[in-house]
Amino acid sequence: MGKITGFMEYGRLHEAAQAPRERVKHYREFVIPLSDEHAGIQGARCMDCGTPFCMSGCPINNIIPDWNDLVYKQDWKRALDVLHSTNNFPEFTGRVCPAPCEESCTLNINNDPVGIKSIEHAIIDKGWEMGWVLPQPPASRTGKRVAVVGSGPAGLACAQQLARVGHDVVVFEKSDRIGGLLRYGIPDFKMEKRHIDRRLDQMCAEGVEFRVKQHVGADVSARTLLESFDALVLAGGAEQPRDLPVPGRELAGVHFAMEFLPQQNRAVAGEEVSGQILATDKHVVVIGGGDTGSDCVGTSNRQQAKSITQFELLPQPPECENKPLVWPYWPVKLRTSSSHEEGCERGWAVATKRFEGRGGRVEKLIAARVAWQDGRMQEIPGSEFEMKADLVLLAMGFLGPVQSGLLAELGVEKDARSSVRADTENYRASLDRVFVAGDMRRGQSLVVWAIREGRQCARAVDEFLTGSSTLPR
Repeated sequence: MGKITGFMEYGRLHEAAQAPRERVKHYREFVIPLSDEHAGIQGARCMDCGTPFCMSGCPINNIIPDWNDLVYKQDWKRALDVLHSTNNFPEFTGRVCPAPCEESCTLNINNDPVGIKSIEHAIIDKGWEMGWVLPQPPASRTGKRVAVVGSGPAGLACAQQLARVGHDVVVFEKSDRIGGLLRYGIPDFKMEKRHIDRRLDQMCAEGVEFRVKQHVGADVSARTLLESFDALVLAGGAEQPRDLPVPGRELAGVHFAMEFLPQQNRAVAGEEVSGQILATDKHVVVIGGGDTGSDCVGTSNRQQAKSITQFELLPQPPECENKPLVWPYWPVKLRTSSSHEEGCERGWAVATKRFEGRGGRVEKLIAARVAWQDGRMQEIPGSEFEMKADLVLLAMGFLGPVQSGLLAELGVEKDARSSVRADTENYRASLDRVFVAGDMRRGQSLVVWAIREGRQCARAVDEFLTGSSTLPR
């Protein structure tokens, strides 16, 4: 460890950010990374625990104490090498990961945890700045061909790993640009798309081929891919949104979040979006209290909504968790995002009963307060209320992958949650030579989990094709 007494001498320093009143005027990133000096001081807070719980809390098992120590010593190049040894895309996770590693930090028992995410952010930004992030083409080719369906973080991580050991990899993406939800789900103010583009340049130099507007299971046959490639990796997302089947759902102005968010990302990219769903001068209600709902709040603020209210069906969580009870696991506690700070009313334990409007367009929402007991929900008598709503955005999570098209054509087995059945040892689906990773296998999850599964699936595919693998799990 760099400084034995560092965790006692230094407090946690959060990354700075542009003021809310200024950042809502644009769609650029607004977080200001730590300076080299401040990142080093934060690295000094790491205690290099005998059992580094931060590593077990991180889905990709980042070797966090090592790169904390290296940043403290200002050895940025080696810190980058350690970071890249477990994570293909730390510029993604350093921006959008909720940092379960920090909740598992030993300092978090009775102090503020080490700012692991901010240090990761600083390392990878330094790497790009210094020109250290370079293509890693294979020394030789295996002659084996792999098709990867889906270009989100799972598909990209899998494709990059397989290309680096010499396989010919082709990524098929149904959209017009590569990136999956990184491209069209996460708003630019959280992660600008230039970070994806420069990784794509790196991967192309490593031999990965990308084919866009190739909807496998629709205009491209999945069975044809199986005949043309030695292995097929399913890395699509869990794109089936949870609906809200209440009276008035059919009214214009009630939309899924993933109808709303991608349109703004396209507009930021300079595209003409015909009939774009806009929150401008509207009373916006976001139903769903997770990250997607928060993204709808931030986007609505930038579109200058008249008012924004976010409802959550569950009760309000405590502001602080009972650390002795839940550490080192992910705690349920009140989380206020940067989008909430920009302006939003929040309501908990609220159930939407119906939408009402005139002329086929929504004008208000009728809801009621609910109480929870033993996991059961009951409406509180006399608690019904109405709220103006010109735009309602449904952000209540996802039920799993879309069942039609690709999955229907292949006929692979599903689990109880309608995801493709496969274990985490070999990531094989029930059909020979078919593998699956990411949200299509595990259900709606985090970018960091997708990268983990993509990497591990790549090793399983490599072992299947060659009999052994040098790729890490």
